[in-house]
Amino acid sequence: MIYYKRTEISMDALADALQTASGLVELALGGLCMLAGWYVARRLFFLLFTRHPGRYERFLPYAGFRMVMPLTALLVSILCTLLWLDVTHHRPHVLPAVSASLFWLGLIRLLAAIVRQALPSGRFERHTERLMASALWLAFVAWLTGLDDVALDWMQSVSFRVGKEKLDLLMIINGLLWVSGIMVVALWVSREIESWLMRLSHLDLNLRIVFSKLSRSLLLLLAVLIALPIVGIDLTVLSVFGGALGVGLGFGLQKIASNYVSGFIILLDRSIRIGDRLMVENRVGYVSKITSRYVVLKGLDGTEALVPNEVMIANTVINQSYTDKTMWISLPIQVAYGTDLDLALGLLVQAARHARVHEEPPPCGFVTQFGDNGITLEVGLWVRDPENGFMGLKSDINRAIWRLFSEHGIEVPYPQREVMLRNPEVLRVQPAPDSRG
Repeated sequence: MIYYKRTEISMDALADALQTASGLVELALGGLCMLAGWYVARRLFFLLFTRHPGRYERFLPYAGFRMVMPLTALLVSILCTLLWLDVTHHRPHVLPAVSASLFWLGLIRLLAAIVRQALPSGRFERHTERLMASALWLAFVAWLTGLDDVALDWMQSVSFRVGKEKLDLLMIINGLLWVSGIMVVALWVSREIESWLMRLSHLDLNLRIVFSKLSRSLLLLLAVLIALPIVGIDLTVLSVFGGALGVGLGFGLQKIASNYVSGFIILLDRSIRIGDRLMVENRVGYVSKITSRYVVLKGLDGTEALVPNEVMIANTVINQSYTDKTMWISLPIQVAYGTDLDLALGLLVQAARHARVHEEPPPCGFVTQFGDNGITLEVGLWVRDPENGFMGLKSDINRAIWRLFSEHGIEVPYPQREVMLRNPEVLRVQPAPDSRG
């Protein structure tokens, strides 16, 4: 069994070892171990993730890949240490430091993968991961240099009293670490449960969202109940907190509580689903996300509106895809007087046959108005996929109408005006007066 004392891999021992030839050889072996780990990780990345980049977003493949380099290098360094002991019969000094660094690197990467999975992707998640990695590396350097004992003694010396309880800085930091760790684990488990629920295609999407939100809330509550006794806080303080929460709800948190409850009502009654086309306060868009506080309504121009859940409950919301997502649209066009209307209507229906248009019920042509410049016709049709927009579809149908009308000699009129002059003599050019007098 390989076991090393802390004093054998201290900074002084490393400095003394690096001044010898054997220490430099150990350092070179440590570099080769890291190079071997990097090579194995790179080959594994090309084999597993190059053709399937989606795997990199899943927790187990991502965490496993991040652990390949440090674990491979650690195994090789342990093998080198055994060979060193067998050949030289002397305990190494640099290889233990390399092994400890690799072990710490693997631990940091594992914790970073958990944080990455627990927190929503974005800048906050990236900054938190980097901050945690930096803090852990500083802790490792402090342990390696022996500064951890000094730091612990100093934190214990900084103390104060809260009522009858005496607290010091070490207790506070220890409590924060426990609470943060348990909360991160709870968030990670909730994300895994959410991912599992979202794969249950036979279950309604709204019910899957409800179950995932309930599981997250229960796990966070359980994490608080577990973390408080570990820190040393009596659970009876929750009664005081509950009273304060009730006062807060009475004064300033009504909207937050209302939106939270409204979100569960929307999900449970399934009146609004992901992908529905809604009209809310003269804004039309598609539901891209339903949270505990708001509904994300994405417009056709790409902008996203965050509509509070309470608005969805208290106001009239037009769901244009409640029972069927197909939508009716019509395209107007004018033809000249004297046009064969039956032929024109038939050409409109022919032009409206498109891959995105329903064949049943089929497109229909209508005569809607006798205008000043021509006869207004419209072709109405049902669109299969309104979520893909209408601009491209309208352009295709209009081009088909123009082509068919040109082939059959149907004229598209444009405004014409006749101007009659009642006093044409006014416009006669008068000779200019002779300036020479």
